[in-house]
Order: sequence, then C-alpha cells, then structure tokens
Amino acid sequence: MFKIGEIRELIRLLDETSVQELLVEMGDAKLSIKKTGPVAAPAVPAPASVTVAEPAAAVAPAPAPAVATSPTPSAAPSAPANSADESDIEVVASPMVGTFYRAPSPDAPPYVEIGTRVNEKTVVCIVEAMKLMNEIEAETSGVIVDILAENGQLVEYGQPLFKIRRS
Repeated sequence: MFKIGEIRELIRLLDETSVQELLVEMGDAKLSIKKTGPVAAPAVPAPASVTVAEPAAAVAPAPAPAVATSPTPSAAPSAPANSADESDIEVVASPMVGTFYRAPSPDAPPYVEIGTRVNEKTVVCIVEAMKLMNEIEAETSGVIVDILAENGQLVEYGQPLFKIRRS
C-alpha cells in the first residue's frame, strides 16, 4: 500500500516536470497520477488527480503509437535528400518518456544511420524508462532520412525520433 507522504512526493515531482501521466505499481497496489489542467510552466504547476487501485482492480496501459503517420517538424534543422516531397515520409515517435540511445551499449555502433535501409522489425534505437531498455522498431519499410534526437537525450511521449522515406 502507498503511504500518503509517498503519494504527495510523487505529485510534487510530477508537477515539476512536463510528464502528464504516471503509473506506479508496488506489489499488488497500483497508483495512477494524471495532470488534469493544461501544461503549465514549472513555476505554476498544473493540478494533478490521483487514483489508487487496490490489488483486485486492473489498470490497462494506454496504447502508445510507435510510428506517426504524418511528418512532424523537428526542433533541429535538417535537409533530407528529397525534402520537397514529404508525403512518403513516416515519423518514428517515442512511445514513452525516457532516455534515447542510438546504440545497444556505449561502445557499440548505432543501430541505424542516415541512409540505412530498414523494415518493420528493424530496431532503430532504445528508449530507457525506469531502468528498462525498450527497443523501438521502425514499423515501416524504407530508408532513414533524418535522426531527430540526440544520443542520451531525454525524450517525451510522442516526440519524433526518426524520419523514414517509405519504399
């Protein structure tokens, strides 16, 4: 069971970040915290709602799309080979909040580079969340035309990671 002090601390931490939802499981107890207001600056945190589920309750995780179907502008400028026609571009987005890694270990080569041909099952990166390494797959066939995140960078849910030109 969660102690009230632990719940208050989690709410405070959530209010200080841009994370919108948190699900914590401890033994059979589950705790779900969601921000209910619009995203606010860290100086004025949005209010949070808290739901504590007893062991018998089931909390279904929200589905997370790994590939967005429309191009999303990146924060860093990029110049793909045929930037005039973006209709055949798929954007691989982060399915979770975590740390982006291009390679399986610091001394290993990156999974993909610009120009690498990929298919639906090709692992393109890892997003580490809560000490778990989550392999992210391309989920489309094509060629990597842009890498939108930096190695070791914290990424948000839905943040664009790669652009793939479908083939």
